[in-house]
Amino acid sequence: MDTSSMLTDVIRIADEASQRVLQIYQSDFKVNYKEDDSPITAADIASHEIIVKGLRNLCRDIPILSEEGASIPWDERKTWRRFWLIDPIDGTKDFTQRSGEFTVNIALIHDGVPVLGVVTAPALNEAFWGAQGEGAHKRGRDGRVHRIQVARPQQPLRVVASKNHLNEDTRAFIQALGPHTTVQAGSSLKFCRLAEGHADIYPRMGPTCEWDTGAAHAVLLAAGGKIQTPDGTPVVYGKENLLNPHFIAAGAWYF
Repeated sequence: MDTSSMLTDVIRIADEASQRVLQIYQSDFKVNYKEDDSPITAADIASHEIIVKGLRNLCRDIPILSEEGASIPWDERKTWRRFWLIDPIDGTKDFTQRSGEFTVNIALIHDGVPVLGVVTAPALNEAFWGAQGEGAHKRGRDGRVHRIQVARPQQPLRVVASKNHLNEDTRAFIQALGPHTTVQAGSSLKFCRLAEGHADIYPRMGPTCEWDTGAAHAVLLAAGGKIQTPDGTPVVYGKENLLNPHFIAAGAWYF
């Protein structure tokens, strides 16, 4: 199956997971904590189960790596040329704080590159998707779908900043950019704001995992943007260490 033929089905799977996530979000849910003290809710588990089931029904030959099932040993993962990369809910803190800025994320990785990605924001009623050769699209709150692309940089620069993870290194990078305005966004929506032309650059000088970025990375690539390390190295997926390096996401103008 090529990416274009998969895209409609992956959007459907993400929408199904999003509907269940929204039901839990609107209920009196409980918050538990993993061993690393990161929060987890019934919505994370439900989204994971719906997505895994849907993707296996779609194509059983493609392995799956999810944040909620990430204990697959490297000896197995290193043989994967192509795999699904899932974050059932990115921005669980935004979920528990009821800010609405959390997302459901599904990416298809091929030879280290995110070639397809779907990002939904259930509480905002927005969805973004992109694939190699297909461009990037957004479904807005009115249900209409339109093509999106990165914008030419504005002056002052519109810098996307994390609400929960803005550290000193990132602040220093932003200050060095010169005059700028700040666009606040949670979870993988930071990449999507770049992809739809509502921001110019997103620096992240702190830890993220592959599943945090894969789907939105695919959307940004399809919209004409890039993600690279500060020294110009592409951000790739399927590594032994699932942590991403520090990175800068922007339109092609920056690189």
